[in-house]
Amino acid sequence: MSSSEFAEQVRRACLQAALTAYEEAGLLGLCQQGRFELAMDAIRALDLSRLADQAGEQE
Repeated sequence: MSSSEFAEQVRRACLQAALTAYEEAGLLGLCQQGRFELAMDAIRALDLSRLADQAGEQE
C-alpha cells in the first residue's frame, strides 16, 4: 500500500468516526458545540495503530 493510499484510509476513518459521533450526539440532544466536541473526541480516540497494522499486512 502506498503512503497516499494509507493517508486516504486514515482520512476516511477520521471522517467516519466524526460523523458517527456527531449524529449520535444529536440523537442525545446535545447542542451544536457539544456535537462538535464529541466528533473531535472520536477522532482523537481513533485507533490508528490498527490501520497501520492492516496497511503493513497488505504489503
